[in-house]
Amino acid sequence: MELLTVLEGERLTLRPATEDDVAALVALLAEPDVALWWGRYDADRVREELGSVASLAIVVAGEVAGWLHVNEEADPHYPSVWFDIGVTTRLRGQGYGQEALRLAIRHQIARGHHRFVIDPSVENERAIRSYAAVGFRPVGVMRRYERAEDGRWRDGLLMDLLAEELT
Repeated sequence: MELLTVLEGERLTLRPATEDDVAALVALLAEPDVALWWGRYDADRVREELGSVASLAIVVAGEVAGWLHVNEEADPHYPSVWFDIGVTTRLRGQGYGQEALRLAIRHQIARGHHRFVIDPSVENERAIRSYAAVGFRPVGVMRRYERAEDGRWRDGLLMDLLAEELT
């Protein structure tokens, strides 16, 4: 699948996530500041997602430092690409997530895509600021969109970006 290719950035590499990455991804997703937004993952759930979505490892200095899901809508009437991203807490605030998204978006633009979507929790202000820095704009609030680990519902913020808005 062309979505799963190796992409080289200035400070990171995006490459297909594999079985060899499961332990590193489980550890990443267990970090409290990551788990807050991604929920609970064990090795089985990581493996399940490796097989069900286009899944890229974000590699920094030879280590898995994040996970990027790329979901392509292939319907020619509604083409778009959806992203989910998580980056290790130790690299937070250093622009690695933004670099990974820009790299993936540029690749998808080269493949002919023009519209990109991401949907953080409205409570995840850090992520919203980061996505806005890449060029994503708020579209609207999706009420009671995701269930948090404590059982309560959280609203999601639908954000999109058109190819010419990438910063």
